Amino acid sequence: MVIAIQSYFEAHQFIKKHRLWKWIVIPGIIYALLFMVGMYFFWTSANNAVTLASREMGLEVWLQKQRSEWLSFFFVMIGLMLRLVLVFFYFSLFKYLFLIAGSPVFAYLSERTESILEDKEYPFHFRQFAKDVLRGTRLALRNTLWQTIYVFLLLVLSLVPVVGWISPVIALFVECYFYGFSMLDYSCERARLSFSQSIDYIGRHKGLAIGNGLIFYLLHAVVLIGWVLAPAYAVVAATLSLHKIKNA
Repeated sequence: MVIAIQSYFEAHQFIKKHRLWKWIVIPGIIYALLFMVGMYFFWTSANNAVTLASREMGLEVWLQKQRSEWLSFFFVMIGLMLRLVLVFFYFSLFKYLFLIAGSPVFAYLSERTESILEDKEYPFHFRQFAKDVLRGTRLALRNTLWQTIYVFLLLVLSLVPVVGWISPVIALFVECYFYGFSMLDYSCERARLSFSQSIDYIGRHKGLAIGNGLIFYLLHAVVLIGWVLAPAYAVVAATLSLHKIKNA
């Protein structure tokens, strides 16, 4: 995780030095616009879903009859945890759609980064490029399936008082792992690791994936600028971190 976090700072210097801004800014602006619109609808949808479920189950009326501050507090917390887990789930679906749409740019940016690091050119082959894009799409679909299963389990956990309050934290780390996974796989593919080998390799380096995804999410705390920089910085940082591991 330390290597993954350090790589973000190195990615900034790397991008400045090699003038890769055009591959950062254009997809970043598109991502930022989609993120702003998406988060509004994600939160509204999650809030409406929990409110509707509460109303249909008669919880609001039941709580008013009980007149218990503790019960009200517990159900408010459960509702909040459900909303947060749902927002993470909605965002993960949005993220995978963006990864699929942006895979040509991300694959090229990862390749360009490694080309500079290794001081060698990777000749462009359309067939290989198409394979990279298809692999990225396949990985996104595979991770979407697994993450959906984990989110379902976390939704169940979030219904448990007190213990369920950790469910958004677990959901965040699951999100971080799967996003970092996607960023690292571009380098694994270039190393000619098969799909299953890549899954096994990244599974043995979970810290790299979680660290990469964690900084990606923390960048969202920097309004607009962080949103623009986050996706492409994650690609470059992932490539730099795996380069370190390979040399070690």
